[in-house]
Amino acid sequence: MERDCLTIEKRRYIGCKAKLIDWIFDTIQREAVGALSFCDIFAGTGVVASRAIELYNSIVINDFLVSNNVIYRAFFECGEYDEVKVNKIISEFNALDDNEIEENYFSRNFGGKYYDYVTSKRIGYIRNRIEEIKDTLTAKEYNVLIATLIYNIDRIANTLGHFDAYIKKYIRQQQLILKPIDVRCCPNVEIYREDSNVLARTISADVVYIDPPYNSRQYSRFYHLYETLVKWDEPELFGVALKPQAENMSDYCTVKAASAFEDLILNLKTKYIVVSYNNTYKSKSSSSANRITTEEIINILNKRGSTKILEHSHQYFNAGKTDFENHKEYLFVTKVYEE
Repeated sequence: MERDCLTIEKRRYIGCKAKLIDWIFDTIQREAVGALSFCDIFAGTGVVASRAIELYNSIVINDFLVSNNVIYRAFFECGEYDEVKVNKIISEFNALDDNEIEENYFSRNFGGKYYDYVTSKRIGYIRNRIEEIKDTLTAKEYNVLIATLIYNIDRIANTLGHFDAYIKKYIRQQQLILKPIDVRCCPNVEIYREDSNVLARTISADVVYIDPPYNSRQYSRFYHLYETLVKWDEPELFGVALKPQAENMSDYCTVKAASAFEDLILNLKTKYIVVSYNNTYKSKSSSSANRITTEEIINILNKRGSTKILEHSHQYFNAGKTDFENHKEYLFVTKVYEE
């Protein structure tokens, strides 16, 4: 009997590769014959790494967002974990009486905006309670509870899939009942939260998969609410979108993107480089326009080896009004020259 739980791909996220996963790995396994290790250096949702875990002997997962790191550790990391204990805590959260929950940091700031006010009070209470009982939890249990909260509130957020803005309309109250996530222990996984260009100098893998930010939209700003929820440091918030002070900003979303990409490629220790990219550089929206062109990618990759370009028609996850005609996802597969 299948467990009734939320799997790692059950999350809204810009650029998520869940619908492309079969094509990506069919391509990689055909082109990178004999590879035993895999690195997902911009792991995002973790769906690519999740599939790689089933196919390779050792996996490196990396992303700079605090919230993504907690999610990887909850889903994949081994460690002391009592499922009965965690499910009991989740059941206690689900039995809460909303009328007895007081206003809190989360409801004061996000109530009536990203979530209805009652649900916001519940979210804030649950997150604060996880922190209060932290000393009674293992690291794995703590991460699982936070990731469980994120995955369940993601399903009811009053957004188009990110937290750069909320929908300006009446929010219908939705009952928040936490559903468990798919917790695993994967001993073949190493998890990092590093700048990818720094990490590239210290790790190695037969295949390095690269799915960098494509445009000017910073992921740390798109998913600031989850960053705040995980860190739970109650920062001062600014603007209509209620964002904290900027941090964890990526060069790949700026005019430095091509230079950062070249630095990464030249310092990888690998046999095969696989780059996901798409053709949104033709977008009518400047914020959606690609920061690195196809020509730049090819020229940089060719400095390390021979490159094949494969393409796949794909309906882009568009959280705005930009129209992407004839949208394609590209895989650049480089067989690195032997040194």
